[in-house]
Amino acid sequence: MAKLSKTTRRWIIVLIAVAAAAILGWQYWKAKQSGLPNGIASGNGRIEAKLADVSAKEPLRVKEVLVEEGDLVRPGQILAKLDTVTLDAQLAEAKANISAANERLAVAEASITKIKAQIQLAKIEAERSRKLLEENAGSQREYDVRKTTVETTTAALDEAEAQLKTARQEVGVAEANAATIQTRIDDATLKSPVLGRVLYRLAEPGEVLGPGGKALTLVNLDDVYMEIFLSSAEASQVKLGAEGRITVDYEPGRAAEGFVSFVSPEAQFTPKEVETKSEREKLVFRVKIQLPKALVSHYIQHIKTGVRGVGYVKVKDNAVWPDWLQSGLLSTGEAEPKAGASAGPADTSQIH
Repeated sequence: MAKLSKTTRRWIIVLIAVAAAAILGWQYWKAKQSGLPNGIASGNGRIEAKLADVSAKEPLRVKEVLVEEGDLVRPGQILAKLDTVTLDAQLAEAKANISAANERLAVAEASITKIKAQIQLAKIEAERSRKLLEENAGSQREYDVRKTTVETTTAALDEAEAQLKTARQEVGVAEANAATIQTRIDDATLKSPVLGRVLYRLAEPGEVLGPGGKALTLVNLDDVYMEIFLSSAEASQVKLGAEGRITVDYEPGRAAEGFVSFVSPEAQFTPKEVETKSEREKLVFRVKIQLPKALVSHYIQHIKTGVRGVGYVKVKDNAVWPDWLQSGLLSTGEAEPKAGASAGPADTSQIH
């Protein structure tokens, strides 16, 4: 068997030393974890965030998708565009209908103006005929004709005003139809509803999406949290808004500041991916530790979900956090990462 070179032996020694140091560090951290002060409870969990789907409202062909998986997106940012050629044609027709309806409205208004003038003239002529009749200078027949003309033109005005009302309604209907089509066109531009990161790109240009068809799935970074599971004795003492801390397995030396945003009112068995089998046999209560939006926003470029870790909550108001959960604390009051420190909650919530 060939002998190992000095360089190879040196590297083997270094690797063994590093592995030993890692094991000792892990054991040291676990030892600290097991010695939590009175009034503080902990549980295993992982960094999570709610998902948001970006979907089509009606069946349309995908024209272009403007983002890739992993991209950070802002609320209102355009993510994809659907083909609206058919809708554009419908909108052009609807606008033409508006123009035609407005023309009919203008004709109706002009007709009313004309009839009002005729009524005014008919009244003048009728009054003149009446005076002539009183002076025996005119005939009864002529007065009756003038009087009848006033009545018929007045009736014609009522008819013209009804036509004007109908014309206005037609304009309103045409405008509403055009607005509806414009809304459908606007809905064909798919925008981000949240501040988040693209998790899945589910559609490509040329594909036809059905009603409600998903184009993208986003991780909502406005709602980042860890869920842990506590015994009934511990959960019964946890208050909404209580202080919390979140750590992750790969960097136990740093913690993120959080608060309790939810305590389940019902007991359940702990999910198998979080606890051991023996612990799953116990009934526990789900507790949600929320990361503040300001903290997430500050380190938004680094936040990712899925990393396992440990969450801690105060079950007593007067409990004091141990030093190892206070040193290197990531909080909303920390303006920038300290020199030589980790980048931020990226270090407490990254997944590869």
